Amino acid sequence: MSTRHSRAAARLMMTPSVLLLLGWMLIPLGLTLYFSFLRYNLLMPGTETWAGWSNYYYFLTDPSFTTAVRNTLVLVGGVLVITVAGGILLALLLDQPIWGRGIVRLLVIAPFFVMPTVSALVWQNMFMNPVNGVFAWLAQTMGMRPFDFFGRAPLASIVWIVSWQWLPFATLILLTALQSLDQEQMEAAEMDGAGPLSRFAFITLPHLARAITVVILIQTIFLLSVFAEILVTTNGGPGMATTTLTYLIYVQSLLQFDVGMGSAGGVIAIILANIVAIFLMRMIGRNLDR
Repeated sequence: MSTRHSRAAARLMMTPSVLLLLGWMLIPLGLTLYFSFLRYNLLMPGTETWAGWSNYYYFLTDPSFTTAVRNTLVLVGGVLVITVAGGILLALLLDQPIWGRGIVRLLVIAPFFVMPTVSALVWQNMFMNPVNGVFAWLAQTMGMRPFDFFGRAPLASIVWIVSWQWLPFATLILLTALQSLDQEQMEAAEMDGAGPLSRFAFITLPHLARAITVVILIQTIFLLSVFAEILVTTNGGPGMATTTLTYLIYVQSLLQFDVGMGSAGGVIAIILANIVAIFLMRMIGRNLDR
């Protein structure tokens, strides 16, 4: 009887937090759904009318939507490839008994704690600036012409900046998994004549499969909402070259003052993000059960 009372008391104490969390999520979602069915422009307050599904139709048939989805997929895919491959290489390096390993690990992990806006501005103004940047100075030193990163390869530049920020996260997860690898198994394989590449392909990489799954799953969810790096560097340009789905919603809502269209885009983004999350949990997440 006391156990039943203690469980009831625990549920009662948790109720305010659960209700607050539900309100925190459901109220904005409900308002977004409501506004998505209105013809609501901030420049014409008080003239809101019911629009039905027209906001969704115009958002989905807008040529910018296809471009934004393609840019989003390229951004997410590019960052995942760089961070997973680079994270594995850095994890293998940091797992070696090198001098000053603790300091090196701290320096490698440090970029993850830099704000996205700050890291984007640093890369834009200190490294990738075609006039005063470090890369421009190096190119001029070697007698080469400086490369205009944000003018000629804007999306690749965004991918690199975001990858630099997320690489420490992947490295930390993969390094933790690598340190749990059975060294006796590695020594036995080496004694049997297996080379470094064979040991990596047949022992190390399968051991890191679950950690790689976690990295892909978590990063994909967060990368779908990348915004600050685009806003402070390219503003979605040149043209639509770096406009992602998140940035397109921002343009519709706050630059074109069309709250109804922007809300419809937000609902579509939520649906697409959930589809991606469910797909990853079903297809990739199976490694977690092994």
